[in-house]
Amino acid sequence: MKNGWPARRLDEVCRIKPPKSEARGKISANGLVSFLPMEDMGIDQEYVRPTQSKPLSSVMGSYTYFADGDVLLAKITPCFENGKLGIAEKLTNGIGFGSSEYIVFRPDKTLSKEWLYYYLSRETFRVEGAERMSGAVGHKRVSKEFIESYPIPVPPLPEQQRIVGILDEAFEGLATAKVNTEKNFRNARTLFESYLQSVFTQRGKGWVERKLADVCDFQGGSQPPKSKFSYQAQNGYVRFLQIRDFKSDKHITFIPQSSKNRLCKSEDILIARYGASVGQILTGKAGSYNVALIRTIPDSKVLDRTFFYLYLRSEVFQKRLMSVADRSAQNGFSKDDIAPFPVPLPSREEQERIVAEVEALSAKTQRLESIYQRKLASLDELKKSLLHQAFTGQL
Repeated sequence: MKNGWPARRLDEVCRIKPPKSEARGKISANGLVSFLPMEDMGIDQEYVRPTQSKPLSSVMGSYTYFADGDVLLAKITPCFENGKLGIAEKLTNGIGFGSSEYIVFRPDKTLSKEWLYYYLSRETFRVEGAERMSGAVGHKRVSKEFIESYPIPVPPLPEQQRIVGILDEAFEGLATAKVNTEKNFRNARTLFESYLQSVFTQRGKGWVERKLADVCDFQGGSQPPKSKFSYQAQNGYVRFLQIRDFKSDKHITFIPQSSKNRLCKSEDILIARYGASVGQILTGKAGSYNVALIRTIPDSKVLDRTFFYLYLRSEVFQKRLMSVADRSAQNGFSKDDIAPFPVPLPSREEQERIVAEVEALSAKTQRLESIYQRKLASLDELKKSLLHQAFTGQL
């Protein structure tokens, strides 16, 4: 904090948790008030304007009261760490109620509500608060003592307003830059997916259609009993692959190597068969795979492996697969369901040419995505830097 700026505890410059009796004194029990559930609270959103309204009598019991100009902060994990925070504004009859997991601050005359908002939006505050959370896993909350005793710099009100004006202008520019960068990021991915789609819809001369079963064999997975599972690698065991394992190595499982278990190599292509993951095309891991996966074995004489992988990822294949899976009670498919699917096939030479073009475009797309990701990271760092400068008197 800047030398000369007094520091005050939050409970010295804010009324924390204003009483609900205020609301009863303003409107009747049947009067409407704004309602803000936790899912409607934004992130990086300075002003919160609830879209729901309810009668006062229906929310007085278990919900948290607030009014226009109050600052709301989520106190429960992960909402606190994610930065769910905002200034209540344009409330119905000036009154709001919401989640019991909100902390409500009402700044006194020495403290600008916008100054308080920006101070609480700092990553430093969230990190310190998260370190001091208490409660059961998944239900941890920032303690009352931490919030009440947390120090905030309180320069003269005109100085607060001057710095808030600088932050508002800078953050508006940062928000615009972030939206544009995220749009460019999505456009790069859309361009690649559009090109991939065109490969299988705008076919050249010499293409033929074959049934999937004529150019590819299938092998379903196995499902050993959980009593066979091990969570440590050991001799005679192989990794047991489930759909989740292609996204993360967080929950690695091993099973005894057995002729009853179906094995795949890292270069094999598997398709997720059931549930929310149906249709995902997975590759890159070796082991024994479970029944939620089906291994594809393309005929190398007529199918380039990468060309086949691209086809399975394409919208042409995915739409047909989803139409089959959607008709299933389990939202899934069997190998007999996909066996008659048509596969568009050019010559092997043409397949290899297409693969080379797609891989070149993919590399370019990945470079662009990397640039956009770095730019987004830079914007976040600039925001942190501006907040640090604001509250150390450097703006």
